[in-house]
Amino acid sequence: MTLLSLKHEVERLSNILAKAEDCLDLQELSARIQKLDQLIIQPHFWENPEPAYQTLQEIEYIIYYRQKQYQQWRSTLEDIKVALELVEISADEQLLQEAKTNLAQLQKELETADIRQLLSEPYDKKGALLSITAESHDANAQKWLYTLFQIYYNWAKKQNYHITPIEESCGNGGIISASWEITGRYAYGCLKSELGIHQLQRILPFDTSGNLQISLARVEVFPILDESSELEIPQKHLEIALPRNQGNRNRAEVWVRVVHLPTRITVFCEYERSQLANKKKAFDVLKSKLAAIALAQGVNSIAEIQPQRIKDLSNNIIREYILHPYTQVKDLRTNAETTAVTEVFNGEINLFIKAYLQQNVRTSYHFTKNLIPM
Repeated sequence: MTLLSLKHEVERLSNILAKAEDCLDLQELSARIQKLDQLIIQPHFWENPEPAYQTLQEIEYIIYYRQKQYQQWRSTLEDIKVALELVEISADEQLLQEAKTNLAQLQKELETADIRQLLSEPYDKKGALLSITAESHDANAQKWLYTLFQIYYNWAKKQNYHITPIEESCGNGGIISASWEITGRYAYGCLKSELGIHQLQRILPFDTSGNLQISLARVEVFPILDESSELEIPQKHLEIALPRNQGNRNRAEVWVRVVHLPTRITVFCEYERSQLANKKKAFDVLKSKLAAIALAQGVNSIAEIQPQRIKDLSNNIIREYILHPYTQVKDLRTNAETTAVTEVFNGEINLFIKAYLQQNVRTSYHFTKNLIPM
């Protein structure tokens, strides 16, 4: 970017922040914090650790993202302005590079805020359970699954989210299916855009025939529900499988498989240290999956879920990753596309997330109306 274009971009971001400042109701923020503070001093506040922790997180989030984060953005922008003014006088290349780096970081943070203001569904603030399954068991499909995992892994790291493996099923050429928890505020709200089949088109290395290879992987995304969730699964609807006792305590298997009989949804957990912990994790994951399906089908309880409609949620090809005869990644629902395939493979998928959310938002409103969501 030239110095002039940098100054124009700074001016654009300055206008956005100026308008956003008018929307920050400090009295409302103070009132909400006081209300939450009243909850903390209640004598039984810590009897339920999970909701107590969530209340503390809410206070921290309000203070940080509605006050401190805005102030930090404003301070960064002012520093960039000063740096560019000095560069005009002294032509300091190092100072110019530093200004470019800070501006790029500010753009990314505002882009994240721009995306989050589109999130208003019931589970959008939750963490995400991400499951990927190869649509065939050949080695190429399994390698494509691993590449997709790397895309989401890189994206999550850039959002400062935490990734925890839940289960993994391996084949001869790689991974057949795998599930991970991605914990962090708004992880589900963003990643719900990834539900569907992802198609890779390429010519395989060392393939002298020049035939195009198509690989498919199914991505499913569910919100992570906490222990306060009121959803209940009748015990008679569950089938629980445990490893047989092998008589070797040093090498004891602790995996747990839980099947929800009406829908045949199966959850396998093996990464926790104990069988009890894996069992709890399996129930939590199953509850999360069923809750997301109930929400998608527009029903109020797990009992109302229509099993025959479950696969319809992720049956469509939603995105193409083309490596030959040209390079392009295109979302088939929104027509958002880019030729920067390497960047996408490095986790730069906010372009597609934002386009999906904009297409599906129920009420149209401008970014500056509510820059930082509650």
